[in-house]
Amino acid sequence: MRTLDSIALVFVVIGAVNWGLIGFFRYDLVSNLFGVNTMLTRIIFAIVGICGLYAISFFGRDREVTREK
Repeated sequence: MRTLDSIALVFVVIGAVNWGLIGFFRYDLVSNLFGVNTMLTRIIFAIVGICGLYAISFFGRDREVTREK
């Protein structure tokens, strides 16, 4: 499970960096690298979104570990 968590976290960070670039500089790195509205860009955005939803489960797991200690 730790491998899946690490992969999800990498994609969440990629998404956060991309949104930071959009917010600060109006520069969409993912679209710039893979094309605007291409299938690959949409797949990457979808994966980032799914990983973000999966990362919500990190909050619940942190509380469970804290209780056990």
